Amino acid sequence: MNYQIDLKSRCYKFSLSLITFIDTLPNQRNCWIIGDQLFRSGTSIGANLVEGVASSSRLEFKKYHEIALKSSNETKYWLGLLKDSGKANKEKVNELLKEVTEIGNMIASGVMKLKAKRYF
Repeated sequence: MNYQIDLKSRCYKFSLSLITFIDTLPNQRNCWIIGDQLFRSGTSIGANLVEGVASSSRLEFKKYHEIALKSSNETKYWLGLLKDSGKANKEKVNELLKEVTEIGNMIASGVMKLKAKRYF
């Protein structure tokens, strides 16, 4: 139970950090587009975990966690683009990448445990 509370809390804090970070991006069309995609994927990690709590079955619960994992991977992609294009502060991007990687690893561990239990 502590794991779930910690994970949701970290996702929420990550979303807040992401909002602050996106506001620092240059006022350029390409940054607007990437920032929008980053906002959507990054904030959907926690949103899908929260939605998963209200699942009606173990299979549905697992599916929400899988979606959250995919969103974390997408978030890493957008952050990498901003970092490698020089459009964002590399130190801040590295902090966000580190956190989303840890969050993704936690989710992946949970998904693997859910897949190992074949009874639904």
